[in-house]
This record gives sequence, C-alpha cells and structure tokens, in this order.
Amino acid sequence: MTVLSDMPSSTLVIAPLLVPLLAGILLLLFRARELGGRRAFSQVAVVVQIGLALGLLAATQRGDILTYSLGDWPAPYGIVLVADRLAAWLLLITSLVAGFALWQACQGLDRAGRHFHVLFQLQLFGLNGAFLTGDLFNLFVFFEVLLIASYGLALHGGGQARTRAGLHYMVVNLAGSALFLIAAGLIYGLFGTLNLAHLAQLLTTVPVDNLGPARAALLLLLGVFALKAALLPLYLWLPATYASAIAPVAALFAIMTKVGAYAILRVSTLLLGPPAGELAGLYEGWLLPLALATLVVGMLGALAARSLGRQAAYLVIASVGTLMIAFGLGGREALATGLYYLPHSTLSAAAFFLLAGVITAGRGPVGDHFRPGPDVPHAPLVGALFFLCAILLAGLPPLSGFLGKFLLLRAALDHPGWPWILAMILMASLLGLIALARSGSLLFFRSAAVAGERRPAQTGERRALLPAAALLLLTLGLTLWAGEWLEWTTAIADELLQPRNYIQAVLGGTP
Repeated sequence: MTVLSDMPSSTLVIAPLLVPLLAGILLLLFRARELGGRRAFSQVAVVVQIGLALGLLAATQRGDILTYSLGDWPAPYGIVLVADRLAAWLLLITSLVAGFALWQACQGLDRAGRHFHVLFQLQLFGLNGAFLTGDLFNLFVFFEVLLIASYGLALHGGGQARTRAGLHYMVVNLAGSALFLIAAGLIYGLFGTLNLAHLAQLLTTVPVDNLGPARAALLLLLGVFALKAALLPLYLWLPATYASAIAPVAALFAIMTKVGAYAILRVSTLLLGPPAGELAGLYEGWLLPLALATLVVGMLGALAARSLGRQAAYLVIASVGTLMIAFGLGGREALATGLYYLPHSTLSAAAFFLLAGVITAGRGPVGDHFRPGPDVPHAPLVGALFFLCAILLAGLPPLSGFLGKFLLLRAALDHPGWPWILAMILMASLLGLIALARSGSLLFFRSAAVAGERRPAQTGERRALLPAAALLLLTLGLTLWAGEWLEWTTAIADELLQPRNYIQAVLGGTP
C-alpha cells in the first residue's frame, strides 16, 4: 500500500466534485439557452465524471489511498477528501447510473422544468462529495446538497401525487438532518474533532465517563444513516417518493439509499472496529435484525403493490435489506459479497425504474396500475427486458442476483443464527418471485382481454428502451466477470478491515 498525498495525482480526488458543481453553475447561467445545448452539455459532464471515476478506480487498484486537503490545511484541522477503493467503486456506480438516467430524461422528460439539468448535476455533486469526504460535518453538508437537489427532482413535472410525496420526503429528511447535527455536535463536544481518521484514533482511548455520551451519539448517527438507507422502520418516506417521481429521477434515486449504507459501513469499520475497545462492534447488534426485517417487509410491499412504480420502490427497500444483511454479518467474505451485490442491486433497480417509465407511457390512461390494459408498443421487446429485470431482482440463476444471494447465504453459514438468516432470505426471494410473476402476467398476458385496439407505436419509443437495456448489459458484465469483480470487492473488504492505512493516509505518520 502506498499513501499518495500532496502529489499531483491526488488532485484527481477533487475533480469529481468540481465537474458537476461547475456544470450546474454554467447550466444555471445559460438556462435561457436552447434545450438541446443544455442537454448535450449535461451529458458531456456526466461522461467526464464516468472517466474520472474510472481514473480513480485505476489509481486505487493497488491499495493506494489518495487525499486532497482543501486550502492546504492539514487534517484534522482542515477539510480533507479521501479516495480509496470503496469511494472509487461507488463513484463509478453513481456516474454510470446517472449517465443512463440522463440519457432517458433527455428524450423529452426534462422539458417539464427549466432547472432539471442544474438539479441533476447538483445531485451528483452531493453524491460524489458524500463518498469522498473525510469528516462527519462535510458528510452532513453533502447530504444536505444532495437532498436539496433531490427535493426539486422529486417534484419535477408537478402534480398532486408528487407534491404530497415530496412534502413527506422533505419533512422526514429535515428531521433526519436535525438529528445529524445533534449527533455531530455531541461528538465534537466529546472529542474536539469530526475528522473520521482522527476520531478513529481518539475512540481507542475514551474515558469511562464519556462512554455513555459517545455511545448515544454514535447510535444517533446510526439512526440518521438508517433513515437515509431506508432501513425498517425508517423507510416509509421512500415508496411514495420513488413511485411518483419521473422514471429517470427514480433511477438516479436508486443510488441514494446506498449513501446511507455506505455511511454505516464506513463508520462501523473505521470507528467501531476492534481498536475501539468498549465501543467496538456497537452497530453489530442492530444491523442484522433490522436488515432481515427490512428485506421481508420490502418483499411483502412489492407483493402487495398495486402499481409498477410502487413495486419497484419496495424492491429498492428489499435490496437495501439484502445489502445490510451482508454488512451486518461482517467479516471479509460477507463484506465482499455485499460490495458485489451493491452495484447489481443499484443497476437492476435503475433499469427497472426506466423500464417502468416506458411501460407506463405505453399503456395510456391505465398507466402502471396492475389491471388489464392495452398492449404496450413493442410488447415482445419490453416483455423480454422485464423478464431480465425480474430474474435479476428475484435473484434467479444464472445472473448476478443469484450469485450475490448465493454468496450471501454461504457467508451467513458462519453466523450462529444461520438457519433463521437463510430461511428469511429464501422466503423473501420467493415473495419477490411471486410479486414479479404476478405483475408480469398482468402487464403482458392479460392485456389481450381488454377491448379496443392497441395504440400504435410512436417514433422514438424503441429508442426509449436503450438506457434500460444498457444497464441490464452492465449487470451481465457483473455475471460474466464475477470472479474478477469479487477479487476487487474482496480487496475493498480487506482495506476496510485494516483501517490503519486510511488513518495514515489522512493524518500522516504512524497511527
């Protein structure tokens, strides 16, 4: 492992923040320009971000950790950005999902608001910052940036349903932000720092009198991150918000729950590992039960859903539960499995949302409701893509969803409660399979029972399927090269379980 700080290559760390921020500012300044020009500029900005993420992935593949100190103030006194394998992995997933979501939005859905592309870039600025920041306060700041942008994106297009869901979403997340500030204030009052690497050092020697307040503050953080990740019982804001948003926005939102999961993983491995003494493993007793319950509730919600958008939203909740089971199990194999499952669940959920948007538009007044309606234009092709999505989301062989769940079941065998864990995962998979089979039959096999002619296909409808198809191709890449990706996620797991390298990269010297 080589620590790269104060070197020219470390400037690559701040580039994923500068590109969307500058793009958003320029798009705001030229908002009166022709829409085609703004579309092209926004798409170029996202392509550049994909290139930057690939560059960071290559720069960190040997275990190098890059840091960037803003204003040249050394940590822990100044703001520091940190790029390790995990951050680069999440930046790449985010930029890929954003690229295909924006591709579909630029086919006409972005016309409903003048500031769509500005908000889209600011959303990416907040997401990228959350993955790269090295301290809790700036994690809060980037959370607020991405939330503010997401409020506007969730309301894009207007309508009573979006307004109602958006108001609920805003109120819940504002409450979460207030709790985040309280937790950060408690931690700063106890330790005098919010730098994650510095906190990791200080938590090894916490005075006995401060153990109770420190435990309370860290558990409050867990509650905030669980809200962002939509863990049970803090998931109620998600179904209506995601189901009412336009398809490209809902697809981009598929990565937002992963920000909460990332924060939990980062804090639990960096701050609450074995060196933390009395505070070590503080989240372990909470994560696994909550994750199992979230998985089951998510699949039950998908089974009970009466529309395709709401079903897709509940499948996102179920995927969060599956991911957090892996993180809750802990250990090298489980973490590697979770980090392999993370891109699978994000890409397949985003593809499902994009496909749901095409199906909704093609069914006319019936929309995405689960009742007989007219045939969707290009029904065989749409049905084939839906079938692929269903296989991925239900975890059926031979695709990446099956591989992820198989590896998760194998990792769970080392846990004392493995019979219950296996039973709940398999039961949830069965519920998901039933839910998707029901929705597929209603959308594609019972449409012929409706009187009236099928609406003729319109120009561009086949092209609207390309972003979803491209995302599904990426999941096939996760399947075909599963061995190579598992080696990469195992390396990330090893890095997370040895946080001294991260601490040394940020603070310098010997931790």
